[in-house]
Amino acid sequence: MTRTRPTIAITTGEPAGVGPELAAALDPAAFGARLVLLGDRELLAARAALAGARLVDYQPDTDPAPGTLEVLHLPLATPSHPGQLDPANASYVLALLDRAVDGCQRGEFAAMVTAPLHKGVVRDAGHEHFTGHTEYLAERTGTAQVVMMLAGDCPTVAPDYALRVALATTHLPLRAVADAITPAALETTLRIVHADLRTKFGIAQPTILVAGLNPHAGEGGHMGREEIEVIEPVLAKLRAEGMQLVGPLPADTLFNPPVLTRGDAVLAMYHDQGLPVLKHATFGQGVNLTLGLPIVRTSVDHGTALDLAGTGRADGGSLIAAVKLACQLAETRGCTGFPPSRR
Repeated sequence: MTRTRPTIAITTGEPAGVGPELAAALDPAAFGARLVLLGDRELLAARAALAGARLVDYQPDTDPAPGTLEVLHLPLATPSHPGQLDPANASYVLALLDRAVDGCQRGEFAAMVTAPLHKGVVRDAGHEHFTGHTEYLAERTGTAQVVMMLAGDCPTVAPDYALRVALATTHLPLRAVADAITPAALETTLRIVHADLRTKFGIAQPTILVAGLNPHAGEGGHMGREEIEVIEPVLAKLRAEGMQLVGPLPADTLFNPPVLTRGDAVLAMYHDQGLPVLKHATFGQGVNLTLGLPIVRTSVDHGTALDLAGTGRADGGSLIAAVKLACQLAETRGCTGFPPSRR
């Protein structure tokens, strides 16, 4: 049998959070995809009842009817209750990621989508070096460097415009950012963004808008020299290789429609330079994706929302957007996923 619909693995995340119920409320028919939820069968069935959804067990060697939502059962370590974190289930959360990565690497899944997890409870369980999905997936796939990007539709800029913001640095104290932006790190980041815009987004000649680090992009060295000593030399080197790079641009004017429509993505120098703008502009429909991985991974742009878990009031817009983007990226790569027995 030839698989025409992409098979997307969805890790349901922290069992006490909103991930399981948001995942169980998805409609595969809305995406033209086969959606496989990774999680505890009983937990997902209980959360699916909130949305009136019906789940079936995942059977790799069958291709179920469109609209069927499947569960790949991985058991909880201990029963979970909405809003109540339990470190005993931290290994369960990581097991969901491991199974999804394994499936993506061997071609069973075309992409993986991750519902939110709670980093604190994972560390409390003894995984003290765990810092989040992005770093864990990089280590799990043997990827030396990855890049965080958030994306979302932004019709206020232009019809059908997609705002994409990648980060040169991620979760660092502000005083550590400048030291982290080295020529080598910045060059590698730009190469990753450029490569994934081509191979995953299908943009043949991408243009990247690069923000400066300092106010007014340093104003000729009067407000900092990182633009002169680090950013501009890297951009010049990569432009000489044929990359289309604009900048360094002052961040306070970069995020305006006339500038944004000149590029396919923005590279912000630090977390709060770019992400507040994107999250405001995309109105809760943003998607987090990891560039540089050998697989496609997208995620929601929000946390576990423990206060909403089990209430049925959580907004699934970001998860829906993450699944939609995962399907698009998988299609661009020509990957649908297929059962291991058909490899």
